[in-house]
Amino acid sequence: MSENEIRDLLAERTAAMHEKDPQRVVASYTEKVVKFDLAPPLRSTGASAESVAQWLSTFDGPVSYTYHDEEITVSGELAVVAALAKLTATPRGLSEPFTLWFRTTLALRHTENGWLVEHEHNSTPFHMDGSFRAAVDLQP
Repeated sequence: MSENEIRDLLAERTAAMHEKDPQRVVASYTEKVVKFDLAPPLRSTGASAESVAQWLSTFDGPVSYTYHDEEITVSGELAVVAALAKLTATPRGLSEPFTLWFRTTLALRHTENGWLVEHEHNSTPFHMDGSFRAAVDLQP
């Protein structure tokens, strides 16, 4: 049952991104969520609909944000999701979308409001050839 509820939460996050609904995106987080995200800063706490709305406004049209190869581990009121994420969107003012695959790990806590994300860590690998370039061309 818990794994299905967590998959429902992931599906809700995907739908909220696609519909560019920042309130629904933020509703998936605990109040004190800790995030290690792709964009600076290195660490942030809390999630605001305003900052999500600002980020979503940088794209024209829908945002596709999907999870793949999810591994879900549940132990009591805590759960971990390790997955690949795929983001496809068209930056405002451009005619072509980009697709970015990256790694995501979510730590969830079961609350009176169901499963919520308490920690989110997203990352892209980088080339270890001395260039330190993000490896944004990788696909599974």
